[in-house]
Amino acid sequence: MKTLKWILLLFLVFIFNFEIQSSYKENKDTKVFMQTIKSSFDSTSNSTIEIINLFNEAFNNHDVDAVMKLMTEDCVFENTRPAPDGERIVGQEKVRAFWEMFFNRSPKAHFETEEIFAVGDRCIVRWIYTWIKDGKEGHIRGVDIFKVRDGKVAEKFSYVKG
Repeated sequence: MKTLKWILLLFLVFIFNFEIQSSYKENKDTKVFMQTIKSSFDSTSNSTIEIINLFNEAFNNHDVDAVMKLMTEDCVFENTRPAPDGERIVGQEKVRAFWEMFFNRSPKAHFETEEIFAVGDRCIVRWIYTWIKDGKEGHIRGVDIFKVRDGKVAEKFSYVKG
């Protein structure tokens, strides 16, 4: 339910941002004010996407050091397993240990971004995760919801289909 609230919030902020873009065309007196709000949103959103793209690149390179440099000291990762709610992992040390175990167990792990968008410091990435286990290829689709703080990933919450 908490995740649904965040998705709804991001949707509303996205819609609000769209309203800002269209409303300044109709109201001449507030044009500068509205453009300033949009510009502020876009700047933070673009920065958030840049950080998440760097994170995903380091992740696909299985570079745990680079991944952890892009995460805050008090980072939170919510895994997709075990069902139904996944495991919540908090802090640099524990998140690092998880990534090391993950890459050791799945050396061919790869995430392909299908879509990415951000509103402010929040980012949603829709992805396909592929792997090879016992010579057989597999994949699953899902989304990550990120929160960026001070140029680093503070939260990464993962969800899968199926």
